[in-house]
Amino acid sequence: MQPYEERLTAPRSWWLVSVLVGVAAGLTMLPLGTLPLLGGLVGGTALAAVLTSTYGAVRIRVVAGSLVAGDAKIPVTALGAAEPLDEAEARAWRTFKADPRAFMVLRSYIPTALRVEVTDPDDPTPYVYLSTRNPEGLAAALNAVRAA
Repeated sequence: MQPYEERLTAPRSWWLVSVLVGVAAGLTMLPLGTLPLLGGLVGGTALAAVLTSTYGAVRIRVVAGSLVAGDAKIPVTALGAAEPLDEAEARAWRTFKADPRAFMVLRSYIPTALRVEVTDPDDPTPYVYLSTRNPEGLAAALNAVRAA
């Protein structure tokens, strides 16, 4: 059973920006003719959409006794207390309270986050910061895996 899974998708407004990037690419090709205009429109929109989709493809999961966040896979046994952060605290931990050694899956368009201490003495990472829309649910999933 997988107690938690979340995909940090890009907001809808970013998809509109992708279309606008395509329009701008098409307009820059306008002096070269109609066919380059269409190529710029399609190519620019496709490229911007791929970049938006890739940026929003990061997943956070708690599975098989591990926290999987992006490319990182951290055993729950190496993690300590999980602290759900509201919007103000999340902003503080990604700015002036931030430690440069921390592992962060940061998405500025997600206002809440979870901060989890790293208790492994061999790991110099002090904590893991994860942007999440459901910090309480992620903390509960980590606690459930730790208790099992």
